[in-house]
Amino acid sequence: MTRFWPFSTPGIPDDVFKRDKVPMTKEEVRVLTLAKARLAPGQVVWDIGSGTGSLSIEAALLTPGGTVYAIEKNTLGVELGRDNASKIGVDNIVFIQGEAPGVLEKLPDPDRVIVGGSGGYLPQVLQVAMNRLNKKGRLVINAVTMETLTHCTEALSEKNCDIIQVNISRAEPFGKYRMWRALNPVYIIACEKELQA
Repeated sequence: MTRFWPFSTPGIPDDVFKRDKVPMTKEEVRVLTLAKARLAPGQVVWDIGSGTGSLSIEAALLTPGGTVYAIEKNTLGVELGRDNASKIGVDNIVFIQGEAPGVLEKLPDPDRVIVGGSGGYLPQVLQVAMNRLNKKGRLVINAVTMETLTHCTEALSEKNCDIIQVNISRAEPFGKYRMWRALNPVYIIACEKELQA
């Protein structure tokens, strides 16, 4: 919780974040992704392909005493992430410009890994993430294409994964009426490194 976001639940509205043309996980998908990550105070979180930092910021709010590493290859994305974090008042995020899996080498082992983008290196990113995750760590992937879903299910075929498809529609003004505007469907894949006892 911060002065800007005095709530214990995630769901900061999309229009709070500076975005430009950088990808951003939408509010409702963010909430579900964070629920699947099962965050707790003191955790180390990697957010790979952090874009505007929206997921990193909400993860940081849910992990006081922990550290979120926001990895983004796009310079503008890193700048926007820093601006957004400053606006919301979170200070437990380390923004890293670079490409995964290479930049992951120097980071501390994570308790949670969230993957929103992989720059075409998804199988390698997933392998490093699963190898480096701490015991009972969780990996959560947001996929917007069927190909990404296929890569995930192939790479994680021996893991116990929970996969959901999220279809969100928002009511928006249409003259004096409102109509439903659908967001792109998103697959959320969540895996545990080791099953809970």
